[in-house]
Amino acid sequence: MRSAEALATALLELLETTPFQQITIRDIVAKAGIGYTTFFRHHATKEELLGAIAAEQINCLFNLSLRAMDAYDLQAGSTALFTYVNAHRPMWSTLLTGGAAGTVREEFLRMARDIATIRGEPDAWLPPEVGTLLIVGGTLDLLTWWLRQPNPTPIKRIVEIHERVVVNPVLQGKDPKTPRKSKR
Repeated sequence: MRSAEALATALLELLETTPFQQITIRDIVAKAGIGYTTFFRHHATKEELLGAIAAEQINCLFNLSLRAMDAYDLQAGSTALFTYVNAHRPMWSTLLTGGAAGTVREEFLRMARDIATIRGEPDAWLPPEVGTLLIVGGTLDLLTWWLRQPNPTPIKRIVEIHERVVVNPVLQGKDPKTPRKSKR
């Protein structure tokens, strides 16, 4: 267990200064202070290690967000997501801006597709796959922008942006063919 945690920590620390493609398994084990062969007891490749880190973190995000969404509180779901990322800001900055963004995006999409398959409304005007792509892409792009800010937007404001620009248009969108009532 300690070796697995040491490997994850070492990779995240290396990603702060080095692009993922340039990091070797020898770099990871040296930083972790463990033997080379020990790495392979846990992971076959450095990509697998990165995928495990991404999966664990995204799973935490989904668990927090889904509990709130199950209570039909989209704002609480967004607040949980951004509060968690903010509490783990250095790690998420590394994951989304340190060369691991592609892996994180793929894992986020994979988990979101699984949820959309179970929870999606197959007869909705917007196919669940499209809604998933829009929410995941918008959420990750917004998170990446937010993490890069030297003076980050307060959580309350970033949640409002996420809710109004990313989540509501997809989850609460109406069929464009349905006539809208006039607001007179």
